[in-house]
Amino acid sequence: MVGKLLVRGMLAGIAAGLLTFGFARLVGEPQVDQAISFEAKADAAKGEAPEPEIVSRETQAGFGLLTGVVTYGAAVGGLFSLVFAYAYGRVSVVSARALSAWLALAAFIALVIVPNIKYPANPPSVGDPETIGARTGLFFLMIVISIAAMVFSLKVRRRAALKFGVWNGSIVAGIVFIAIIAAVQLSMPTINEVPAAFPAVLLWKFRVAAIGMQVIMWTTIGLLFGAVVERSALMRPVVGRVVAKSV
Repeated sequence: MVGKLLVRGMLAGIAAGLLTFGFARLVGEPQVDQAISFEAKADAAKGEAPEPEIVSRETQAGFGLLTGVVTYGAAVGGLFSLVFAYAYGRVSVVSARALSAWLALAAFIALVIVPNIKYPANPPSVGDPETIGARTGLFFLMIVISIAAMVFSLKVRRRAALKFGVWNGSIVAGIVFIAIIAAVQLSMPTINEVPAAFPAVLLWKFRVAAIGMQVIMWTTIGLLFGAVVERSALMRPVVGRVVAKSV
């Protein structure tokens, strides 16, 4: 059962990766080209020689980008299917499609929105190479904290729902999650290495494109995986547990 779910999750992730690649190619790569051009002009103004191009831009924006996003999509889809297999029949009595959509939304908030509020994506020419390790570590630390806060909030929701009802319990859990994230983000160090001369519009478009790629990735996985699993009747909840069905 889990193996079949894993395959379906990876296939949904590959489909999401292909759609994400198309969006990145049309919307994201032009912003990257402009950022690289800005960096080259800044280096020329300083009298510095351009850095050697190890991998051509054509390869980076084509085959390299395609390989990266499809591999990422397959990995994310596989992990998503494992989380789905654990949650189905345990979280609540909902359809496979509904649970898949809710899980994708929760993952998007915890893995994308929360860390990017504190440490948003930056295009080339933005950021000090010497601090990349620290910045990467802080970003992943924010992801870990976000996941932990969401899991804790879901436990709060379960208890609050028994006392105040499902709707009010959900509100309480949401407030708890926001309060935890706000406190953590205020306490964590702020990193702002954007050059003063960097075009604000370009920075905004790049970050919107980066978030847009994640929106496409998680939306496709959540909706496609749920639809495939529900149509195949692979799983069905029975009195709080999960029963596998042959496909």
